Amino acid sequence: MAKSNFIKLFAALFFTVGLGSIGGLFTAPEITTWYAGLNKPAFNPPNYLFAPVWTTLYILMGISFYLIWKKHPSPVKTAGVLFFLLQFILNVCWSFIFFKQHLVGFAFIEMMVMWLFILFTINEFRKLSKPAAWLLVPYIGWVSFAAVLNFFIWKLN
Repeated sequence: MAKSNFIKLFAALFFTVGLGSIGGLFTAPEITTWYAGLNKPAFNPPNYLFAPVWTTLYILMGISFYLIWKKHPSPVKTAGVLFFLLQFILNVCWSFIFFKQHLVGFAFIEMMVMWLFILFTINEFRKLSKPAAWLLVPYIGWVSFAAVLNFFIWKLN
């Protein structure tokens, strides 16, 4: 791997894992307090599962982003990167809305918008790199599950 590609890969991983962990700053203090007091559906995973799942997803997202970043400039690349950045911002904002602000219904609506931007990202990435698109499939799968969980928590509370 060329040195410039290694730097891009490291930067992409640092970006996704590093900035993705910002959501954890809003989440962690609320897990044993506010979140513990919520009514949750029977399919709610144990709390210890969320951090490793999100870390894995952020790594996959970083690799996916890197595969697109190293491509030559094009309108498709620009659109894909824009969609990626928008969904990523929405991802971080969701943690703030749900865990810090306790706006469970609004968080669900925001997650639906995020889900659409993940889908748009996958579609644009697919045009440039099928592996980059496939690396985002576990992410949209988990966000789909999280959206259902968010919806049920909203309805139960």
